[in-house]
Amino acid sequence: MALLGTGTVGAAFVDRYQRLQARGLELPRVAWLANSRSVQGCGEGLLPAIERANAAPRRTLALQGWAEAEALQAGDILVDATASELVADWHPEWLARGVSVVTANKLGHGSLLARSQAIADAQRGTGGRYGDSATVGAGLPLLGSLRALVAGGDRIHAVEGVLSGSLAWLFDRFDGTRPFSACVREAMAAGYTEPDPRIDLSGEDVRRKLLILARAAGLPLEPAQVQVESLLPPALAAASQEASAGLLELLDAPLAARLREAQAAGARLRFVGRFDGEAATVGLRALPADHPLCGGGGTDNRVAVVSDRYPVQPLVVQGPGAGAEVTAAALLDDVLRISAA
Repeated sequence: MALLGTGTVGAAFVDRYQRLQARGLELPRVAWLANSRSVQGCGEGLLPAIERANAAPRRTLALQGWAEAEALQAGDILVDATASELVADWHPEWLARGVSVVTANKLGHGSLLARSQAIADAQRGTGGRYGDSATVGAGLPLLGSLRALVAGGDRIHAVEGVLSGSLAWLFDRFDGTRPFSACVREAMAAGYTEPDPRIDLSGEDVRRKLLILARAAGLPLEPAQVQVESLLPPALAAASQEASAGLLELLDAPLAARLREAQAAGARLRFVGRFDGEAATVGLRALPADHPLCGGGGTDNRVAVVSDRYPVQPLVVQGPGAGAEVTAAALLDDVLRISAA
């Protein structure tokens, strides 16, 4: 097995891997790990390898060094704990070689439709398997349930949900007693947001997850077909990542106004992704307090599925949807399923 990405999720993966090993679980051996700085063998242990990788000087490293030099072969498992477009581009190639890919990277099935179809096509006849339960809901039984419904002949009519753990936490926390920007900074410090929180606030993270769910339901959506309402004012959206931290206060006045409107109507703000047979949308909605998506709290994802089987009362899946620990657990669940097959 090989690990790409040694940041927050990669480090949590290593930590959980070692804890499971200590409990006596049989896991594939991690032969090497890599980040954008270096490739490190793990012969002396995972912790020394990840420390060396993170201490390596910054440089531009071609992905081919990761993909080719370490001789990934049929039967190996590649764990992608990055958010890299370049790495996602290699998912079909690895699968075509018979290398299984386990990923938290949403760009495989959550971006270009052609890449998503290539991933599906590459698995046929090679033995390579694709474990992506960490990409939506951080391992909640959501993607698997949706695919099982479709495989069983059910027709999916609509899926809507609070798909971002970070935005779920923010709008559960945001009650008007302090600025929204203060809530964002707290979420960043807790590790709930992407490294650049504008990916969450723009709705792009939810768009990616909605695309993954739509494609699992058999709807071949293109990214441009999803209408996204961003929370970002233009100046914040256009700023560099370094400058954006000082501009978060631009969020405060518009969102305070939205909150007052919702409270006056007895509603709650939730950031929702939805697709049905007619449209796919992502954006902030004021929902009645008894709406199925208003349950839960904290970083909980909550997703409702309407289908032939569940035409009136939707199937609802709920649970924690953000955090490095639950994401790492979902990655290792997929590793264990694939290695035991």
